[in-house]
Amino acid sequence: MINPDSNTEHTILEAAEKLFLEKGFALTSTTEIARVAGCNQALVHYYFRTKENLFNSVFEKKARMIANGLFQADRPGATFEEKLRLKIEDHFDMLRANPGLPFLIFNELLTNPDRLKKLRDNMLDVPKNVILPFKAELESEIAKGNIRSITVYDLLITIVSLNVLLFLASPILKIIADLDQQEIETLFDHRKQENVIIILQSLKNNI
Repeated sequence: MINPDSNTEHTILEAAEKLFLEKGFALTSTTEIARVAGCNQALVHYYFRTKENLFNSVFEKKARMIANGLFQADRPGATFEEKLRLKIEDHFDMLRANPGLPFLIFNELLTNPDRLKKLRDNMLDVPKNVILPFKAELESEIAKGNIRSITVYDLLITIVSLNVLLFLASPILKIIADLDQQEIETLFDHRKQENVIIILQSLKNNI
């Protein structure tokens, strides 16, 4: 008889997250997840039933992490520019802590469109809770004449594109440019600040 244990469930989820980020969905097995989690395969089945359910749990958690990285970096009393800088930097730092995440998301969404629909259905609260307040702040700044006219989606695409590209390209760049890990870390530090400058400059009215 299996006794429910939240610690075991959490350990399985962490093991699955590690393997999915390293190998993707197709190349990860529940047998391997159980081995890394230090339990038997029956426990993986007990808590999550299928590998698909386990992956969806990890996938949604990571997708929400991306949203939080963009929208929960506000500071009381900060200006719009200061808050936007924090959003860009926090999103970049989240990707830096999870460098395999962009590839996992793009790969799985492209190869399994149904997963995108399921993710959309499970995250219907995101537009209301995080995008709409940001949209309101952005439109207020435009109305005041502080920044040029731009849609919230254009701004989000710019932020995500600039931040994500580096982590998708860094394994290739590391080999082609023969960069060691310290040089990669220095590049990350530089690009984070460069991305902030590019985005803030792009919002100025004199462009």
